[in-house]
Amino acid sequence: SGRRLVCKVAVLNCTMALRGLKVVEMAGLAPAPFAGMILADFGASVVRVDRPNQPPLDTLARNKRSIAVSVKQPAGVKTVRDLCSQADVLIEPYRPGVMEKFGLGPETLLGANPKLVYARLTGFGQSGTLAHKAGHDINYLATSGVLSMLGRKNENPFAPINLLADFAGGSLTCVIGILMALFERTRSVSNECRLIMHCAFIQGLLHVPHRP
Repeated sequence: SGRRLVCKVAVLNCTMALRGLKVVEMAGLAPAPFAGMILADFGASVVRVDRPNQPPLDTLARNKRSIAVSVKQPAGVKTVRDLCSQADVLIEPYRPGVMEKFGLGPETLLGANPKLVYARLTGFGQSGTLAHKAGHDINYLATSGVLSMLGRKNENPFAPINLLADFAGGSLTCVIGILMALFERTRSVSNECRLIMHCAFIQGLLHVPHRP
């Protein structure tokens, strides 16, 4: 009679791979909350800093906690600083210079917590002629040239919903950058390593249309 070999495969459950990770998310529109939600879905403890007396800006709050804080008041600034002093990651979605204006810039927060991954999520980056310009998904698609790839030949391009620039170019690129920064942190033997991650939608978007 034949002999049958039975193989038992152990499946690693990675659902909570980020358990123990502490994330502070400054409230913003879709891209930042989506990035924070992805981290929360995989086990990170995410605290969203909302503005007081205002409804949440977004519905992407799954598995998060929230706190209402005014960063225009000294007490609110201290609260955010205290949160970040114990956090692994900060996600901020504001235009360049806004966090510095509140006294929450990288030099301040990393000075108190050198291991903090400071993730800056912007439309056009931290520098350059467009850095301080307001923008939306369609602006990033058009400026990057990706919009010209959407549509039929010899017809005007059509704009998709905000999946490409906001979520793919922004949120997902931000999450990848955060994970790489956390990995780099495990290899760094120096407290002088400053993990500031700049994620611009328009730059992240340029990775999307590449073909083999």
